[in-house]
Amino acid sequence: MLNALSVDIEEWFQVGAFERTIDRADWDTLESRVAANTGAVLDLFAAAGVKGTFFTLGWVAHRHPALIRRIVAEGHELASHGWDHQRVFTFTPDQFRADLARARAALEDAGGVAVTGYRAPSFSIDTRTPWAHPILAEDGYTYSSSVAPITHDHYGWVDAPRTAHRPLPDAPLIELPITTMAVLGKEVTAGGGFFRLLPGRLTDGAVRAANARGAPAVFYFHPWEVDPGQPRVRNAPLKSRLRHYARLGAMAGKLERLVRRHEWGRVDAVVAAAKLA
Repeated sequence: MLNALSVDIEEWFQVGAFERTIDRADWDTLESRVAANTGAVLDLFAAAGVKGTFFTLGWVAHRHPALIRRIVAEGHELASHGWDHQRVFTFTPDQFRADLARARAALEDAGGVAVTGYRAPSFSIDTRTPWAHPILAEDGYTYSSSVAPITHDHYGWVDAPRTAHRPLPDAPLIELPITTMAVLGKEVTAGGGFFRLLPGRLTDGAVRAANARGAPAVFYFHPWEVDPGQPRVRNAPLKSRLRHYARLGAMAGKLERLVRRHEWGRVDAVVAAAKLA
């Protein structure tokens, strides 16, 4: 079964862990590492012979158009991660529309392809945003992969469906939630920091379990997670530093093993294969 391989493209300083420590006004003064880190991910995918979807901030596309062109040229899907990593539940509906439009314009200008997939920053479509899926449908998005059906201090919609579904009865938009796995009785996402911190066999098990149920797994990570040499934010809270920096050096090897053990592809291909009523 084809599983969804996805990468959330953002700078090391744009993550939720540092949102109260690093001022957005300072972003352009900080060292940019996203092009080199994403390049390393592209090299890893090429060596493994896999394609994926790169959910990319418009902010990044505007500053690194050559990176966006490379993503497209190498056969990967270019999709939206919003403009600058603001969580959807911090917007009004009109602000969300504006954020979507600004990001899509930057991505399509840089990549020269239509953008029809979306992932909310920090999986921030939840019970607080009943207007988000209708707006995505109105704007012509084919799918969203914006829901994490877990309980977490930063995100989560624990009662959401765990497989591909149509969140609106009168629109073709598909929501493809992130795959989850049980760890010591707690449900966590099979990707990102949990993948980096926990034994790889747990994610392997989550992929196999999803496939055994007849569903594709949806895996995600960030390019900054393969960069152990990135700057340290010393004044961030200890919990944030532990989340962000732990086991960065192990990530590339774990990723390479994961992508070689299962069948992976672009999210749009997985959505197209979904058999929904």
